[in-house]
Amino acid sequence: MAEGKSKGYMGRILNVNLSTGAIVEEQIPDSVYEQVLSGAGLGARILFDRIPKGADPLGPENILGLVSGLLTGTGAFLMGRWMAVAKSPLTGGYGESNGGGNFSPAIKQCGYDGIFFLGISPKPVYLKVVNGKAELVDASHLWGKDTVETEVLIKQEVGEKNCRVACIGEAGERVSLISGIVTEGARIAARSGLGAVMGSKKLKAVALAGNLRAKAADPERMKELSRKFGKWMKRGETITRNFPGRMLQYMGKFLRVTPVFFANPGEGTKFALMAYGSCVNTVMASESGDSPVKNWKGAGFRDFPIQSHSRRLAPDEIIKYEQKKYHCHSCPIGCGGILNLEGKTRFNLKETHKPEYETICAFGALVLNKDLDALYYINDLLNRAGMDTISAGGAVAFALEALEQGILNKDDFNGIELDWGNPDGIIALLKKMIKREGIGDLLADGVKKASERIGKNSGEFAIHAGGQELPMHDCRFDPGYGVGYAMEPTPGRHTNIAFLYTELFALHRIFKKLPAFQMLYTKASKLDPQGKEVLLSAASKYVQLCNGLGGCLYALQLGANFPILQYANAATGWNKTPEQYLEIGERIQHLRQAFNFKHGKIPTRDFRLPARAAGDPPLEAGPLKGVRLPMEELSRRFALAMGWDATGKPSKDRLIELGLKDVAEELYS
Repeated sequence: MAEGKSKGYMGRILNVNLSTGAIVEEQIPDSVYEQVLSGAGLGARILFDRIPKGADPLGPENILGLVSGLLTGTGAFLMGRWMAVAKSPLTGGYGESNGGGNFSPAIKQCGYDGIFFLGISPKPVYLKVVNGKAELVDASHLWGKDTVETEVLIKQEVGEKNCRVACIGEAGERVSLISGIVTEGARIAARSGLGAVMGSKKLKAVALAGNLRAKAADPERMKELSRKFGKWMKRGETITRNFPGRMLQYMGKFLRVTPVFFANPGEGTKFALMAYGSCVNTVMASESGDSPVKNWKGAGFRDFPIQSHSRRLAPDEIIKYEQKKYHCHSCPIGCGGILNLEGKTRFNLKETHKPEYETICAFGALVLNKDLDALYYINDLLNRAGMDTISAGGAVAFALEALEQGILNKDDFNGIELDWGNPDGIIALLKKMIKREGIGDLLADGVKKASERIGKNSGEFAIHAGGQELPMHDCRFDPGYGVGYAMEPTPGRHTNIAFLYTELFALHRIFKKLPAFQMLYTKASKLDPQGKEVLLSAASKYVQLCNGLGGCLYALQLGANFPILQYANAATGWNKTPEQYLEIGERIQHLRQAFNFKHGKIPTRDFRLPARAAGDPPLEAGPLKGVRLPMEELSRRFALAMGWDATGKPSKDRLIELGLKDVAEELYS
């Protein structure tokens, strides 16, 4: 097999029909990459074209793609993300999840920009690609193994030092709609229920080992950009080593009581992430109102106070036993960490991965758990099972409230002593969810399905958008998250847009026609929909541009210091302007949104925020007291700024202007 083209991408995909066993390479025209890049863009293009209207997400017509970004492997920093894409069994619309680690370059080292799976295997299998040879291997002996065991065994079988594995655990095998795809024991593409798609196809894993290289058009320019950026990243190492993590809890208290906010500078992101990783924000988020509390009905200062609760999950406590940091491919930040817990907790954990912010909050403030030992164990348990910690935490919080309100009773839990803040009961319930036993079977497909089965008034506290549990960023604190939860093609995800991101990205410094954000503003002004759509829609397009290139969201949060557009030109040999690149991001968004309308999903009808998350009724205490989101106006303005109608449907004229005439004809035929 030939090396990749000198344009960053490999120019090929691998198509695997699990029903027939056929494995076929396919050349992708240069024009496709120039239109939508690779990564999220290539995935969206393939899925829109090839998944028929009305396809069952768990049936043979659904296509699962694992795609690498265009800049992965070219020498660009922070370009190691891969995407899993498919029709989501959780939402019924466009499904996508983002993973880190070292799996993304492995796809390209095997000579491909993506691997796409169709059909259903008659027995468990895994795909093995080694130095240009692809084959399906019987995985019956791996079925039932957790993700760590599976990866170890497959690497032994493949026998290649550079083998990288993406696999599902027991949750995916049992087709839990809140399961994900795991690499390196803990790097999980968790959202949209795509582990269930793998499980339904009887695809246990994908194992890749290749030696090909992605080539940049101008490798010297790539090196120059990376040298300059690397020098900037190292600047301020003393601040990183002495980052005042303990002070953040007091910052949270300040943010709770102050009527004004300062904009967040992207330059400060690197210090926090390099010092702690994503867990840096846990206490501050609980106190300030960023993190939802007690299934979105509580207030941190009252229900999860610093002195008795949240400080036990403080960043310094989280990393107390961190023995080493680790980095995703081409990442100088190193937000991941390995903890040595041998003999240090009441659970039989020795070496485990540091939990992320979302996990800590989902099994901290959301369920009122202050037990850090239990949180380490829960993180490890769910990573091994391949279950999304955000959705699992949301399901547990839903169950706790259903029990509290008498909609479920103790007999439904078959002896589990479940109560707010009781870690043993929470762990027992999670184990039932993983195995789909009893009450766990009810919750294993998320809160929307559970509330539909339970009935009564349980839908009032089933916190989701379109079936996907909301993340650990309260949209009453940042309404930009709410717009993303309800209007983005993959609903209920925090990695799309937020008002916070419009500040961190410093978009006005990259795209000169965009207005600057305010450096100082009142809390109340966040609720004013006037003018918010311009920067929010630009951020939406910019994130999809990043996802097409294979970038990490943290890269964008470093602000204008990160040379993403310069990297793209140097890798491809193009000479595109910033505005032309932003248009590529817009094109990817239109494709993703068009997929939803093709499959009958209308955001304003199917992805609406639950009333509680939108502030109806408003909270009676805390920093979010009295907040009601003007969601209809915020969503309408965002949609129109994106070139969609008020329901979120891409306009026919704009689709044609973006070179997507075939998409326009399909949507408007």
